[in-house]
Amino acid sequence: MKDHFGAITDPEVRDLALYAALLRDEYVKDEPDPWRDSPFGWIKTRPSRQVGAIGERLVAAWCAAKDFDVVKSPDSEADRLIEGHRVEIKFSTLWRGGGYKFQQIRDQNYDCVFALGISPFDAHAWVIPKAVLKRHVIGHMGQHTGAGATDTSWLPVKVGEEPEWLTECGGSLAQAHDLLAAMAG
Repeated sequence: MKDHFGAITDPEVRDLALYAALLRDEYVKDEPDPWRDSPFGWIKTRPSRQVGAIGERLVAAWCAAKDFDVVKSPDSEADRLIEGHRVEIKFSTLWRGGGYKFQQIRDQNYDCVFALGISPFDAHAWVIPKAVLKRHVIGHMGQHTGAGATDTSWLPVKVGEEPEWLTECGGSLAQAHDLLAAMAG
């Protein structure tokens, strides 16, 4: 067993650390990390409050690289203006059980949601018009279950098992590009 105790000088603390090391294998299973060699793996190390901002910047950079006009929204009702359309960006990394969970979807002033899902070596994207969200998500898939909690919704998506209505909204980055281009006219 590798000695991780070199910095511990108190013999009582050293003994306690040894007991903890012996118990570790009962509680911690060393599973392979699918994100370890991923170019997106670093995102998983960031605090959750930063992950959404990273997702917004990824979408903005990708759209700008595809020659879409992208600017920050002048208000908090949308994240970006893409080709003049108000776009709310939702970002999710792959959850342990598989699939993405796009959270905090609200009924705000935007034209569509750009939902970007990142897996260790793949990405998925949907451009979902607000009318479609209101028909299937907002007010239908409440994120919080407290009494009367209807202010936020979430959209769970398992690739290959998407709801039929979502397939018209993309799935790949190429499809998201085509939908944005069609929206831009």
